[in-house]
Amino acid sequence: MPRLEQLLARNLGCSRADARRLVLGHAIAASDGWALTDPRVEIDDAALPFMIHHDGRDVALHGTAHVLLNKPVGFVTALTDPIHPVASSLLQDAPLAGELRALGRLDLDTSGLLLWTTDGAWLQRLTHPKRRVPRTYQAALARPFTSPSGTLVLHDGHRPEIDALTMTDAASVHPALARPADAQVYATITIVGGAYHEVRRIFAALGSHVLALCRVGFGDVVLPTDLSPGQWQPIAIEHVWPAAGPQS
Repeated sequence: MPRLEQLLARNLGCSRADARRLVLGHAIAASDGWALTDPRVEIDDAALPFMIHHDGRDVALHGTAHVLLNKPVGFVTALTDPIHPVASSLLQDAPLAGELRALGRLDLDTSGLLLWTTDGAWLQRLTHPKRRVPRTYQAALARPFTSPSGTLVLHDGHRPEIDALTMTDAASVHPALARPADAQVYATITIVGGAYHEVRRIFAALGSHVLALCRVGFGDVVLPTDLSPGQWQPIAIEHVWPAAGPQS
């Protein structure tokens, strides 16, 4: 079980020594108003997030955090980038923001659902190819595409695994997908895997061209229609994909 000083340091963004001084200085109170005076007291995992009162405000102390972000176009998934803004900068107010890591990537020109977690084991389970977690995208296309016949092979020999591919009525397109003026058709595609620019390369192989691309699903999670670009919300990551649960 984590100690109070550990949780404070992680959630307040301070050193362990500073967290200890806050407790010993009676600057931390439990949600019921009683002062917390032992920095080494252990907090049961079942009690997390643990509510405290500090500096005139209520603060939730998290042991782990899982977040869904609606990534806008123009942001990269890397934690640092010398040229482009990074998606992690949109999570500064999220719990344990400094520890969050993205589950996979969305490139600069792709918007939509991007999951983040502080749990390294979950990250590995949900992104490992053997887990076969499906990803669903919607695309605005410059022209109609042909249906793949048999196994589709891209120019580099890659064989994408397409679970579903359908035309999508413009009225059913997710609001997070841009609608370029020259888009002729829209499509929804679900793939297993996530090779470099895979969806764009699939449509190119089918005779079309992607003008705008948005991820709308990851496993069992769907991008909320009321979550604006750049906004995030907490998520219970165990609901992402049943096959990615803890192993014996």
